Amino acid sequence: MSDFVYINGDFVPAEQATVPIFDHGHLYGDGVFEGVRVYNGRIFRLIEHTKRLLFSARALGFNLGSLTESYVNDAIVETCKRNNHQNGYIRVNLTRGTGLGLDPKHIDTNPRLVIATKQLALYPEEMYLNGLSMITCATRVPSPDAIDPRIKCTGKYINNIMAKMEANRVGAGEGIMLNQQGYVAEATGDNVFVIRDGVIVTPPPSSGCLKGITRQAAMDLATDLGFTVREETLSVYDIYTADECFLTGTAAEVIPAVVLDERLIGSGKPGPITNRVIDAFRAHVKVSGLVID
Repeated sequence: MSDFVYINGDFVPAEQATVPIFDHGHLYGDGVFEGVRVYNGRIFRLIEHTKRLLFSARALGFNLGSLTESYVNDAIVETCKRNNHQNGYIRVNLTRGTGLGLDPKHIDTNPRLVIATKQLALYPEEMYLNGLSMITCATRVPSPDAIDPRIKCTGKYINNIMAKMEANRVGAGEGIMLNQQGYVAEATGDNVFVIRDGVIVTPPPSSGCLKGITRQAAMDLATDLGFTVREETLSVYDIYTADECFLTGTAAEVIPAVVLDERLIGSGKPGPITNRVIDAFRAHVKVSGLVID
């Protein structure tokens, strides 16, 4: 049986799901999105994802009308129910509206909400066991004075795609992206953490990284484990000389990184603190989240 895709109140078989050719997200990348995970019938941090989706849309001036957090949450839950989606990835897209031309004055600004479920494996299992090899990418993140990094919008991610292509060309598992000042912002699809002398450090959103929801979960869990967690500006030097490094993201979850630009990070193997955070995260998602009933 086909999975269903939710499109503005309708549930359409996935192979028949379409959006208009003049959808502003399709034409101009004029949309916002969220990737959400469901574990054993529990949607992980759904409220936080929905809040960020609508904050992003408000920051971009979307006409949300009656589109509320509870409406989006209910639509996500119902999509999971109809697809019997107990484990995997949920993709939520919201675009400004429909019409040709940049100027929103001349388009139908009723937003389009699309929700789909899918299985997604970002990295192979051996990378979780042995750690990622990374490179520093030439492609930079957009400057915060151009677009606030807390806005999770579709158009901005072309830079991340180009950086990912750089990593792919040399066979690296991930790429580190810098900001315009040369400081570490994020990986192509993940937030970055380093560990030195038992202290866990990650760049602040002002460095150009997304304020990730899995990032925050890892920070909370590491604090609960008794570790000091800080937001500080980092350079690639701080990764080169770290004892350990790991990345976080909805699709990636928590994954060790052991090489950057052919330099071993620490011992060149996943470190003990990283492994404790991974174990804590995997235990946490089994009992946390909104239950699909």
